[in-house]
Amino acid sequence: MTVSVPLVVILGAVVLIAWRYMGLRAWHILVCLLFGFFLAATSAAPEIRHLVATVVGYLSSR
Repeated sequence: MTVSVPLVVILGAVVLIAWRYMGLRAWHILVCLLFGFFLAATSAAPEIRHLVATVVGYLSSR
């Protein structure tokens, strides 16, 4: 997927904004990172990757 780096940057910015302005704690960020890491190792990862690619493709074609 060619949009992975910009998508990571956007998600990182969202996390930074949530951390600074919405009261997100450091342990919340750690739990989310661990969840994403372990989710990527499951059999659901290809379906999630396909769903994200489809949504990004739809949004970029508009």
